[in-house]
Amino acid sequence: MNTFDYIKALQDRVSDALRSRLDNPGLSPRLEEAMQYAVNNGGKRIRPILVYASAETVGGNLRDADDCACAVEFIHAYSLIHDDLPAMDDDELRRGQPTCHVKYDEATAILAGDALQSLAFELLASGHRREPALTVDMIATLARASGWQGMVGGQSIDIDGVGDAKNEQDLALMHGLKTGALISASVRLGALSSGRATEEQLAGLDTFASCMGLAFQIKDDILDVESDTDTLGKQQGKDESSNKPTYQAVLGLEGARDRMLALYEQGTMALDIFGVQSINLRGIADYIINRKY
Repeated sequence: MNTFDYIKALQDRVSDALRSRLDNPGLSPRLEEAMQYAVNNGGKRIRPILVYASAETVGGNLRDADDCACAVEFIHAYSLIHDDLPAMDDDELRRGQPTCHVKYDEATAILAGDALQSLAFELLASGHRREPALTVDMIATLARASGWQGMVGGQSIDIDGVGDAKNEQDLALMHGLKTGALISASVRLGALSSGRATEEQLAGLDTFASCMGLAFQIKDDILDVESDTDTLGKQQGKDESSNKPTYQAVLGLEGARDRMLALYEQGTMALDIFGVQSINLRGIADYIINRKY
């Protein structure tokens, strides 16, 4: 199966899994509709795809990785809902559709994000066929990646840094937390879901994920300059108009591309210990740096 078909198959799988885990009528239909809207309105699903591919790389199976794949996508969806709020990035367009607070209202959007966050941890905590110590490790992995020492911390640095000059080291720290932490957690959770990953394998996957998480963000910065609103599904040029520090602003477009390719080389080299078992992770790495949106 080529990389495109592999990614499409996993996108379909996780989309079905996400819908099934949100199909649980409760007491607030408007809240549930907002949650479903935020999760089911498209997206690349790159984080859950990395969960699945990582699980297969260490000899795991997709079924055991389903809850982890859904958990990271719920965290990602919650982060986008909150990022788009007027108090944060103040965006009106996400994936070509009105953002959650525009479609509904700010209070509903905030609560939808909160609910998706808690649902992510509920999935990991209630997983079957796992040793208790492994479940704790998985919950801790996602909590660190999504909290104040991970994604949320990176978002705070980003907000504090609007209008400030940044060097490459500052950007690496900010985006390593804001974007890279959850990507790294996705790869690690996939391996952990197998119940058979060795420390050597986890170390190799951690290096791969750290490099590709930063490469992913650099590609986003490049696309914000080179692409257009219709292709991106969000406002093109928003980072520049908001005076946010970006890789292309610090390094220039060619410098940003060179840095992205160097990270790609370093990351894929870390997969050499897996041999042909890493073919799908390598294909996803190619997709990350060559994508159009």
